[in-house]
Amino acid sequence: MAVSCQALLACRKYLIIVLVPLVFLPLPLVLPTKEAECGYVIIVMALFWCTEALPLAVTALLPVLLFPLMNIMDSTTVCREYLKDTNMLFIGGLLMAIAIENWNLHKRVALRVLLITGVRPALLLMGFMAVTAFLSMWISNTATTAMMVPIAQAVLEQLHRSEIESSAVDQGSEHTNKAFELQEKSPESLKEPEEKGNAHVLTVEEERKRNEELIEKKHLKLSKGMSLCICYSASIGGIATLTGTTPNLVLQGQINEIYPTNGGIINFASWFSFAFPTMLVLLVLAWIWLQILYLGFNFKKNFGCAASPAAKAKEQQAYDIIKAESKKLGKMSFAEIEVLILFILLVLLWFTREPGFFPGWATVLFNTDDTSYVTDATVAIFISVLLFILPSGGSSQRSDEEQEGGRAKFRAPPPLLDWKIVHQKMPWNIVFLLGGGFALAKGSEESGLSAWLGTKLTPLQSIPHPAIALLLCLLIATFTECTSNVATTTLFLPILASMAEAICLNPLYVMLPCTLAASLAFMLPVATPPNAIVFSYGQLKVIDMAKAGFVLNILGVLSITLAINTWASPLFQLQTFPSWANKTGSCA
Repeated sequence: MAVSCQALLACRKYLIIVLVPLVFLPLPLVLPTKEAECGYVIIVMALFWCTEALPLAVTALLPVLLFPLMNIMDSTTVCREYLKDTNMLFIGGLLMAIAIENWNLHKRVALRVLLITGVRPALLLMGFMAVTAFLSMWISNTATTAMMVPIAQAVLEQLHRSEIESSAVDQGSEHTNKAFELQEKSPESLKEPEEKGNAHVLTVEEERKRNEELIEKKHLKLSKGMSLCICYSASIGGIATLTGTTPNLVLQGQINEIYPTNGGIINFASWFSFAFPTMLVLLVLAWIWLQILYLGFNFKKNFGCAASPAAKAKEQQAYDIIKAESKKLGKMSFAEIEVLILFILLVLLWFTREPGFFPGWATVLFNTDDTSYVTDATVAIFISVLLFILPSGGSSQRSDEEQEGGRAKFRAPPPLLDWKIVHQKMPWNIVFLLGGGFALAKGSEESGLSAWLGTKLTPLQSIPHPAIALLLCLLIATFTECTSNVATTTLFLPILASMAEAICLNPLYVMLPCTLAASLAFMLPVATPPNAIVFSYGQLKVIDMAKAGFVLNILGVLSITLAINTWASPLFQLQTFPSWANKTGSCA
């Protein structure tokens, strides 16, 4: 029996791949309509994504096969969805991130910030969270976590070593003082039973062991808190920018796909104005919660306000480690300066392209009111091309000088980025995953499935809108613990758009918070790669992550609900139903 169960588990993926399409096949056979056929494709893809029976990117390619076969869309139209403007923005943003990683600019920024914040327990947590969140806004959450965890481990090991040494010195001085006191006493007082002497030795030994256990326990708690603060802040930081995490790009693509006349309402500047304050609120709440959970309620002690000279010496040793790591990087190379300038230029161009409160450079230069003429993807690709053109030069890349026939041969310095590095680090599977989501959204619209879903969701009109947003955020936050956040947003956003149209609610009122909620994967190691990375170091148990993550999920949902009902409302005019969403004209 045990062998058969093991065999079933081993063949689980093959069983899912075969059984899922067969089990749901009666749906398009009994109801031979385009809506049912499209629903069948979505159900199959959703289950494949949830179980990962096939690689996520391979599942995303199924519309290319199934939509033409079911006469939902022709092949040319389906394939066109796989390389849209949003995909190019994703590629351009990642090329910039790869250049930053390649020249270690992110590590330099991280160490400089940690030198500013210091190494007192609460400030150390804050420093690592701030650095991780900032880097995660621009480079991938996984790469940020992979870089920050070893730095944190080195600092914690130094703190732990200093704690042990300090404890040994304190105990040694205490025993010396006791011996001195015994010498001061009369010989008669030293005549004690041998058993009493042994008891004293045992007491000293027990005290030493107890101190060691306390130090180990304290170190383990701080290590757990530090590991969780890094993986959580990586996920939180990604929500702040449009290119910070893939669900944000999925939202932009879906909005542009479902509502082509929206006027580019979701761009880099508008998203940042909404998501950055939300990220700050959630980051501060996460810092306070992890501090309470792993450092205790004594905030004065956590901030080191009443630190002893020995504690200050330990902090200085840990600080010296960060300083030494920073010194190893040396002075900024010519290539690092170039990458930094290009990065700042990219951000400035994104912000000023179409800020909304004054005419952007795209409107002025091209003399057009069409906001889709030049997009954020145009800027990202422009800067990316410069990365392949500008030479790295400087002292970091010396020209090779070879003697050949008595003549010196000079080789030009390589560019800041070459395709070999890009090929190794670029997650091409996400490009197909994004494309599959856009194809599903287009198929739902073309088949009439979106309109059918809208009519079935009209009873929700009686529920207060803030309650709808809150419940949907809880649903998405729960769902994303078990599935990819990209797959979650891809599946839910078209349904949410249909629901909003049916009850005459601004689609952004539910789509924006649910996109942010898809990044609240805090409870399980398998929920997101940053969680898996810190879990692999062996200090955390699943219960540790679940306990900390459950409260943080609640805080995240409340923060997002606060954001969508306060500063997001005037920013996106959420209190009105926009004309670009009123496809049928049924909403006044």
